[in-house]
Amino acid sequence: MKSKLCWIKGTKYLLDFMFYAGVLVTVSLPWSIRWIGEQLPWLIQQYEETVIIYFVLGVAAEKLLWELRKIFRTVLAEDCFVQENVVSLRKMGNWSFFIALMAGVRSVVYMTIAMCVVIFVFLIAGMFSRVLSFVFEQAVAYKEETDWTI
Repeated sequence: MKSKLCWIKGTKYLLDFMFYAGVLVTVSLPWSIRWIGEQLPWLIQQYEETVIIYFVLGVAAEKLLWELRKIFRTVLAEDCFVQENVVSLRKMGNWSFFIALMAGVRSVVYMTIAMCVVIFVFLIAGMFSRVLSFVFEQAVAYKEETDWTI
């Protein structure tokens, strides 16, 4: 039991770190992209487009992480089969699809193999999140039915 709790808490701390680091990275984009542009001059040629696209991607990733952190709160409370998690999983699927779409838009500016991987990963993540929302929805229904029985 203690090992399971360590894994859950460790993952929660990792999510918290990713969330706050993501806020910092997203907010600092105008400066960091200009700095990176000194090393990669081709990046600075589309400075405004790059800042806008990565800012939108950053905000979407933060929204996705926010929903995942909400789910982890219920896991830590040992009450994860609740309607709020169904909604969060649905939102995570939507944000994943949005990130894939925006990554596709970014690919119009400049295409890389890594961006193709990002698009693929977020399409798969979106599908899994949506399917998990259906599974959780059914589990919540069974749980509520059982609660009424008792």
